[in-house]
Amino acid sequence: MKKLELLMPAGNLEKLKWAIAYGADAVYAGVPMFSLRARENQFTWETLAEAVEYCHSRGKKIYFTANIYAHNLKIKPFMANFQKMMDMKPDAFIMSDPGLIYLVKKDFPEAEIHLSVQANNTNWAQAEFWKSMGITRIILSRELSLREVKEIHEMVPDIELEFFVHGAICMAYSGRCLLSNYFSHRDPNQGTCSHSCRWEYKVFAKDASPEELYDSTGRPEDYQELTGEFYLEERERKWELMPIDEDEYGTYIMNSRDICLLSYMQELADAGVVSFKVEGRSKTVNYLAGVGRAYRPALDAVEKNETYEIAELSDEVFAISNRGYTPGFLVGNPGEKAIYFEKNVDLHEEDPVGIVKGYDEEKKMARIEVKNRIDVGDTLIILSPSQRISFTLESIIADPILLNDPKSEDASYDTVPTNGDSRESGHGGHIDLWINMPEKPAEYAIIRKTVKK
Repeated sequence: MKKLELLMPAGNLEKLKWAIAYGADAVYAGVPMFSLRARENQFTWETLAEAVEYCHSRGKKIYFTANIYAHNLKIKPFMANFQKMMDMKPDAFIMSDPGLIYLVKKDFPEAEIHLSVQANNTNWAQAEFWKSMGITRIILSRELSLREVKEIHEMVPDIELEFFVHGAICMAYSGRCLLSNYFSHRDPNQGTCSHSCRWEYKVFAKDASPEELYDSTGRPEDYQELTGEFYLEERERKWELMPIDEDEYGTYIMNSRDICLLSYMQELADAGVVSFKVEGRSKTVNYLAGVGRAYRPALDAVEKNETYEIAELSDEVFAISNRGYTPGFLVGNPGEKAIYFEKNVDLHEEDPVGIVKGYDEEKKMARIEVKNRIDVGDTLIILSPSQRISFTLESIIADPILLNDPKSEDASYDTVPTNGDSRESGHGGHIDLWINMPEKPAEYAIIRKTVKK
């Protein structure tokens, strides 16, 4: 059996390093101007070259995402920049536009191309076609069932299959949505989606007065609950009623739950999937840590033909922010069970509060970059690729040097200041703080606190 691959997102060079630290075999990174996450992509040509070197020096792979659907004006600059991409020697290019793929294979026949999920590959005949065009791997449509995935592999066994196993999914068919263009003139297929499906929408009575409309769009704490059941009906589909729900924040019929296939890793491998892909180039390092800690051991177990504890690993993905989880279409049409409601926003069980920057072994205190509020008495967790340790926050100390200049390079990373300012709380976005920590954290450690519900 071909070695299975955990493929994780890299929104920038720092996130790439975290993804690899938490178990990625490969990462995918967007190229400037030609990636469908153009607004979130923080790579430059210079940092992309550095990313390739970083991955290859550690025996990892990196794929360049260049999956826009190009208008005429982008074809010439795309091809002009492709030699620059080739010179960096990524392991493959993720593409979707048939015209660009044709031009690349004509001018750069040695380029390895993976077909993007945006190309909507949903059957074995398409897979056969793309293989004839020189494609070596297909990222299958997220709308496929397990049976369909298996049949594609059986009919075209000599092409690699990749499948999304975790992350946000689109309410439109493989991302082919026009809402963003309609509302904000930002085209999803050019990499500038505004995620209009996740905006807050209100349900109003047909004959509501202007005063009633104004009152009903006030602050959440002033919300007057609607009574009864509500449905949407499309004009040409009489009595095909779609249930909707509303809370003080709005209604969310177009907002999907996140996909999570942690329970189906063995089945996907048996169906022929060799690359297990995680969505989220715009997500945080906390997200990468949680997902990596769940999927890395699961994939290792599958490769060894061993079982793994679903409940234990599920704790990792429920600890991070999520919209509720669904297996999507893998085991059948999920229907209304795929819809996410804002009332479930507190599903996550741990808040990221800091990243470890240094450690004083003598005083057992760590310097952390504070991301969210911490208070003396909080229950904190050290999370790293090899650790998960709970402890009580007893001491917070601010460095006088950083108080005067938050960007000063004179402050120590491994020695607590003797004249530090003791505090009861700390806040994100200010200065690094020193906190008590029972043992030295491993590299790439995150500090979380338990969520009080």
